[in-house]
Amino acid sequence: MTAAAVREWPPVSAPLAWRGRPGARLVWLHLRSRRVPAAVAVLAACGGVLRAALTWYWTFSGGPYAQQIPLIIEAGAAAAVAVTSHSPFGEPERATGRWLPYLRFGTALALTGVAIGLLQLAVTGAGLNEGILVMARNVIGMTGIGLLTSLATGGLLAWTLPLGYMAFAQYALLEAWRSPWTWPARPPTDHGAWICASVVFAVGLAAFTIRGARDRLADNA
Repeated sequence: MTAAAVREWPPVSAPLAWRGRPGARLVWLHLRSRRVPAAVAVLAACGGVLRAALTWYWTFSGGPYAQQIPLIIEAGAAAAVAVTSHSPFGEPERATGRWLPYLRFGTALALTGVAIGLLQLAVTGAGLNEGILVMARNVIGMTGIGLLTSLATGGLLAWTLPLGYMAFAQYALLEAWRSPWTWPARPPTDHGAWICASVVFAVGLAAFTIRGARDRLADNA
C-alpha cells in the first residue's frame, strides 16, 4: 500500500450550532464546567421547599421565629451559588483565558439574580414574613460571604461560611440584635442592614472576579 492510497479523513469540525458563535460556546463551556445547570436545579428546589414551607405552615406567622426556615433556605441558595466558583481546571485555565474574569463576574451575578428570582417566584401570593426585600438582602449578603470564602477555601468548601453565618443569624434573630451586620435580624427598611449586605456582596464579587476561587488548599497564593 502506498501513501497515496491512504485516505485522509477531514478534520472534525465544530457542531453547526456553534459555528460563528465562539463567544456563546465559551460561555456555555464555562457554565458547564462550573455545574451551573445543576446549581439552577438546586435553586429551583430551594424555591420549591420555601413554597411548601409557606403553603403548609411550617413557619410561624410572625415574630423572630417566622424568619428561621426562610433564612435556612436562603442560605442554601447562597451556598449553591458560591459552590459554582469551583473550577475543575485550576491553574491552566487561569493562564489561558483572558475572558475568565468577565465570565466569573457574569456567572456569579447572574446566578445571584436567578436565586432571588426563583425564590421570589416561589413566595408570590404566599405571604412571606418581612417580604421579598429581606429575602433578597439575605441572599446577596450571604452570597458575598460565600464568594469571599472561596478565595480561602476553594469553591467546593465555599458553602461553609454562609451556613455558619446563617446559624449566627438565627441567634441574632432570637436575641433581636440591632447591629446592621446581622442584617437577617433587621427589618426591610433598615438602611444600615442593606448597606452592610450590599458591601459584603460587592467586595466578594469584586475579589472573586479578580482573583477567582482558590484552586487547592495547599496553595500559598
